Amino acid sequence: MTDYGAGLLWVLILASFGLSALAVFFSISRQRRSHPPTVAHPAGEDVTAEAARKIIREFEKNGQSADAALVTWSPETLRKILADDLPEAQVIVVSNREPYIHNVSGNGVELLVPASGLVSALEPITRACAGTWIAYGGGTADRLMVDKDDRVQVPPGNPSYTLRRVWLTEEEHQGYYLGFANEGLWPLCHIAFTRPIFRASDWEAYEAVNRKFADTVVAEARNERPIVLVQDYHFALLPRMIRERLPEAIVITFWHIPWPNSEVYSICPWRERILEGLLGSSIIGFHTQFHANNFTESVDRFLESRIERADAAISYGGQTTLVHAYPISIEWPADLLARLPDVDDCRARLRDRFGLKADVKLGVGVERLDYTKGILDRFQALDELFKRYPEWIGKLVFLQIAAPSRGTLPAYKLLHDECHRYAEELNERYGSDGYKPVIMVAEHHTQEQVYEIYRASDICMVTSLHDGMNLVAKEFVAARDDEQGVLMLSTFAGASRELLEALIVNPYDAAMMSETLLQALTMTPDEQRERMRPMRQMVRDNNVYRWAGSMLLDAARLRKRGDLDRATGTAERQPPSIDNVVSMFERKRVAM
Repeated sequence: MTDYGAGLLWVLILASFGLSALAVFFSISRQRRSHPPTVAHPAGEDVTAEAARKIIREFEKNGQSADAALVTWSPETLRKILADDLPEAQVIVVSNREPYIHNVSGNGVELLVPASGLVSALEPITRACAGTWIAYGGGTADRLMVDKDDRVQVPPGNPSYTLRRVWLTEEEHQGYYLGFANEGLWPLCHIAFTRPIFRASDWEAYEAVNRKFADTVVAEARNERPIVLVQDYHFALLPRMIRERLPEAIVITFWHIPWPNSEVYSICPWRERILEGLLGSSIIGFHTQFHANNFTESVDRFLESRIERADAAISYGGQTTLVHAYPISIEWPADLLARLPDVDDCRARLRDRFGLKADVKLGVGVERLDYTKGILDRFQALDELFKRYPEWIGKLVFLQIAAPSRGTLPAYKLLHDECHRYAEELNERYGSDGYKPVIMVAEHHTQEQVYEIYRASDICMVTSLHDGMNLVAKEFVAARDDEQGVLMLSTFAGASRELLEALIVNPYDAAMMSETLLQALTMTPDEQRERMRPMRQMVRDNNVYRWAGSMLLDAARLRKRGDLDRATGTAERQPPSIDNVVSMFERKRVAM
């Protein structure tokens, strides 16, 4: 080895040791609310590989991982990670839904910020990273607002990143989005007993649109080494397509919905193609370890691959993909809460809006109108409550905010009709002059309007039949700075693994839900506070920046390892856990 090559190698090794130390302190815990022992780390002190390993062993001895509780997660934290560990890296986000939609209105052009969990999670990340967001431009005025390269700077009034819009024909949107993604993959991945529909023409459109987005990623990449964050089930083929064109890119795919067990997944006619596409990723993330395990089992069943379960890694086609759980969260809404009226004013405004009496208890549900959300099931629980405890008739009102969604699909049309019919039946059965037990509002609300509803309510019901995470539960908790209110949360939502102080329910059991609803209605303010306080702390600490930071730190480890392999002319395939990276660096030093 030349002196120049040896010097370069030492620089990379020393930089990587620093990264290993950072990883120890900034690694994301896979456990809820862990409290690791404090480790002395004086500013400027060199951290050797043995010291890093000793720290890790100390955490493991206590049954914990090196935790990021030592860090206050914020936009500044992400920017520091990018500057220190991914210098000059371009962050590209890819999703079907765009964060800002321009529509033609009577007054010119109207700006719409969609009420989407994905958007609310990713928008602050893209702002912090000054990245590029690639999305389908579906607004009626979207083409009017872009430049010659189909780009627009956002947010309006204070631009901090670029939105690159991709145009689809009506046929492409029908086949790729409404067809394969939402009539095929969506019901396949959710246990809601709606039969998936797979059509060859939809698959062809899905493949073509994924290719179109891959072309756009390549066009937007400033070099061959971007960090690409691929979002959700709309783009299962995209990671492999990007890898073919940009082999040095770090591709992180996050699957926002559940992943089914391998038997259910086998229904999909293109099951191998989807798995191969996803395994083009450097990292694949899920909300829960359970869904990550289901994915790994599907790969094990349908593809010839090497699976390292202890290291959460899959080797396929000469490439290793990490499969991890990264529970998504929200941006802590401190600025939003500062702008909102206090809780009493929110209650007064909402009661005036719907003509509610001051002494009635208010339950709320907030979501898209979707058959996975359990709206009909909570109506059944309300019906059961009134049958068992008729004294609550006239004293409880349930407000259901159900934003229209995918209304052209038959399953959604049917759900719309069933929900409205059931609500009318409950109002006829239990209502009276000036009192309706159910108020159904099928319209979109802004984030501020939704938070006012959270603050005005006594109970928030999140009764998903199946959900990857469900950010409504976390938003409700964050909105309650009065530390009051009760969260009823489905055991089949990923959020139930974190918000343990919620009242956990089985949405398929109407009798059980009615009893839990009674418990919520009669809960004392002290108990509400005891439950709400730790949930708020959990959501505040495990915020969306921690979610993104954990993935970026894993990306940084992969990039450093790849740089070291290229510098030494090696191509080791050992799964890149922290211990493996540290031990690899030690072997390189001994070899020299």
